[in-house]
Amino acid sequence: MAIQWFPGHMNVTKKAITERMKDIDVVIELLDARLPGSSANPMLAELTGNRRKLKVLNKQDLADPVRTEAWLAWYNAQPDTRAIALDASDTAPAQRLIKACRELAPNRGGMDKPLRVLICGIPNVGKSTLMNTLVGKKAAKTGDEAGVTRIEQRINLASDFYLFDTPGMLWPKITVERSGYHLAASGAVGRNAYDEEEVALELLSRLKGPYPELLAARYKLDDASAIPCMHDDELLELIARKRGAVMSGGRVNLTKASEIVLNDFRSAILGRITLESPEEFEVWWTEGVALEVERQRKKAARLQKKKKGPTTAAPDHNNDQDDEA
Repeated sequence: MAIQWFPGHMNVTKKAITERMKDIDVVIELLDARLPGSSANPMLAELTGNRRKLKVLNKQDLADPVRTEAWLAWYNAQPDTRAIALDASDTAPAQRLIKACRELAPNRGGMDKPLRVLICGIPNVGKSTLMNTLVGKKAAKTGDEAGVTRIEQRINLASDFYLFDTPGMLWPKITVERSGYHLAASGAVGRNAYDEEEVALELLSRLKGPYPELLAARYKLDDASAIPCMHDDELLELIARKRGAVMSGGRVNLTKASEIVLNDFRSAILGRITLESPEEFEVWWTEGVALEVERQRKKAARLQKKKKGPTTAAPDHNNDQDDEA
């Protein structure tokens, strides 16, 4: 199942970013450190053009620290790009953001040339919570539902540092199928856009290889070494029984078990987890783009065929001569 979610207000956000971009020096993109590739909005590359970028891997306290370092190195190797990691325990995020942005745009500063920065990110990536921390009060709505922030805000982090906040935005078509599942697992996609059991099964498929010990510890599974070889359905059913998600007659409640698994991942009860490495995501992206190109080619061919309409076969004179003979 391909997961897509692009409600109307996100199209409004896209237009607002396009208009605001005329005056922006640096773009901060807030990413989920548990899925740094999947939570990066490819549409922003089109909207932001050649603006300098600061990639902020938020919620690093929930992510695998080894993989976080790999992602920071990967982003820092890109031109005109800096990457830092933040979490809720960071006591001075404003100073870190200001410092990184000034390094990206050293020619901006002072009252005559204030540094103008746009911060954006996908829904439920923790941007509202970060904004509240930056201003020292609850200036932005927060919540665990995708799409809470709906209006643009401007915050002055310094006398010559203007930060423009925008609502969370996904992109119209999620090209990488795995990214859709990862975004749904993290809570970035509205609940009506996916099937919880399917997403939970995909999540377990990603976790059982690199993190079997965490699954075994959380769900009291006897043999962690056997988990990577288990079928996803078998693993979810076992978790359901261990957590008491059982209905009358001994039947397991897979819907309840799926909710448990997803909630445990989102709240980091499972432990510090990152669902993707830079190398994995690059492969997925290349495959996804190739599939999308092929889909568009087939769509164009169908439209062209429909435009031409039915064709009448030309008479076969050779066959006519054969019949006469």
